[in-house]
Amino acid sequence: MSDSKTRTFFITGVSSGFGRALAEAALAEGHKVAGTLRNEQARAEFDALKPGFSFGKLLDVTDNLAIAPVIAEVEADVGPIGVLVNNAGYGHEGLLEESSIDELRRQFEVNVFGPVAVIQAVLPYMRKRRSGHILNITSMGGIMTMPGISFYHGSKFALEGISESLGKEIKSFGIHVTAVEPGGFRTDWAGRSMVRAERSIEDYDEIFEPLRARRLGYNGKQAGDPKKAAAAMLKLIASDNPPAHLLLGRDAINLVREKLGLLKSEFDAWEPVSNSTDFE
Repeated sequence: MSDSKTRTFFITGVSSGFGRALAEAALAEGHKVAGTLRNEQARAEFDALKPGFSFGKLLDVTDNLAIAPVIAEVEADVGPIGVLVNNAGYGHEGLLEESSIDELRRQFEVNVFGPVAVIQAVLPYMRKRRSGHILNITSMGGIMTMPGISFYHGSKFALEGISESLGKEIKSFGIHVTAVEPGGFRTDWAGRSMVRAERSIEDYDEIFEPLRARRLGYNGKQAGDPKKAAAAMLKLIASDNPPAHLLLGRDAINLVREKLGLLKSEFDAWEPVSNSTDFE
C-alpha cells in the first residue's frame, strides 16, 4: 500500500472481537492503529503487535474527561486520525421490568455517551483537515428488535440516529459517517461481554427463558466471521462514496428487511388515520 493511502486509525476496544480483528487487518495493510484498552498488560501486548504501527492507549470511554487528552496525544505522536471506529460496547440482556434504571444508565454510558464523547474529541481535527471517516459499530439491533434486550436496542437505536444526523451535519466537510450494523458474529458479545439481569417475575418465563437459553447456546456458533467483517470495513473505508449504513451478515440483511416490510405494512394500513390529523 502506498504512503498516500495509509491512514491512522483510532479504534476503541481492541482487546477482542471486531475491534481486534479490524486493528489486525488495518495493521496488515500498513495503516497505523491507536487502540484503546482497559489494562496495562493488554496495552503493552497491543504495542508489541507491530511496533511503530500499533499503539495501545489506556482509556475507559465512560471517563469523558480522559478522552480529549488521549486524542491529542495520538494526533501529536502517532499521526492525524483519518478513521475513528467506535467499537467499545457491551450488551445488557434483561427484561425491561426486571432491569434497573442504573443498568439502563450504564448501558447508555458505554454504548452512546462514550462514542459521542470520542467523536466530539476527534471532530475538530477532522474538520480542520476537511477529511475523515467515522465508523460507529451499532448492530442490526439498532434497526430491528427482539424481546429481552430492550436496553441494548435502545442504546443502538440512539447511536443509529446520532450517526445518521451527524453524517448530514459534517458531509460538506468531507467527513463520512457510517453506522456498521452486524448480525450474529463470533465475538464475545453474547459471552463475557454481556451483562445478564437477574430473573424475578415468573410471568415472563415462557417468553424469555427459551430466548436466554438459545442465546447462550448460540454463543461461539454464530455464522459471522469477525475477520471477514474487518475486511468489509476496510473496503468501506477505502470507498470514495461510503454508505450511511452497512449491514454485515446474511441474518442482518434478512431480519432488517423483514422489519422494514412490517413497518411498511403497518404504515400503509394506518395511512388514513395518519393523514387525518392535519388542519383542513
